[in-house]
Amino acid sequence: MLTGFTYAARAIVGARDNQEDACQFAEVDGAGTVPLGRSGSGSGGRGANLLAVLADGMGGHAGGAEASGAACAAFISAYTDSTGTLGARLAGALDKSNRAISAALEQDRALEGMGSTLVAAAFSPGGVTWVSVGDSPLFLFRGEKLYQLNEDHSLAPVLDGLAARGEMSFAEAETHPRRHFLRAALTGGIIEMVDLRQAALPLREGDWVLLASDGIESLSHKELADVMAAAAGRSAEAMVAAVLAAVEAKGEAMQDNATVMGVRVG
Repeated sequence: MLTGFTYAARAIVGARDNQEDACQFAEVDGAGTVPLGRSGSGSGGRGANLLAVLADGMGGHAGGAEASGAACAAFISAYTDSTGTLGARLAGALDKSNRAISAALEQDRALEGMGSTLVAAAFSPGGVTWVSVGDSPLFLFRGEKLYQLNEDHSLAPVLDGLAARGEMSFAEAETHPRRHFLRAALTGGIIEMVDLRQAALPLREGDWVLLASDGIESLSHKELADVMAAAAGRSAEAMVAAVLAAVEAKGEAMQDNATVMGVRVG
């Protein structure tokens, strides 16, 4: 049985003019919600039953921020007010998030075209359960190995599959102009693809789980694993700071907003 989780979050704007990511933690066992401000200020704490939600908005300055904020807030509210299995609660909260975007569009048609990716993870003594739509990754770091837990709903895995079958080169797949095109997102309409983990994935003391927006992709899988290995014995605040410092050190000219939520088991 797991003893609890420590957590923290941090965000950077990158080379963009505004922040379109939003995230929140909620300690479901009674401590309430712990928001992360759009300024990028960190937050941290410890809980035995924890919910982490991250949304990456799209649709320009107003639309992207509105979509991610509405989706994140609606998810937290719906999940904490619901009962039943973790999977059912996650699915219901996702539906409420999508409806929140639809409601925002009905109130202001100037926001037409806005939407958001979303990844949410529910931590309990039994492990972690999740739901995600879009390309915001959910990682497990264990024993110096990094695994992506959730599905990628961009075109990246489709292009990589074509390369694996010899239908294009790996270099062509990696640099394809539509590689980051989303096949699914929350837009207030039908959600084309959902990754829902119904049963908890068991975790171990010392594991790290990371939720991130796609701005973290400035780091390769190996680079991210190396950074996490170096920070694995430190605090959750130190972990998320180290990851984003590595993103900033890459110096990408078109660096996207990047948000990281780190949860340490035990």
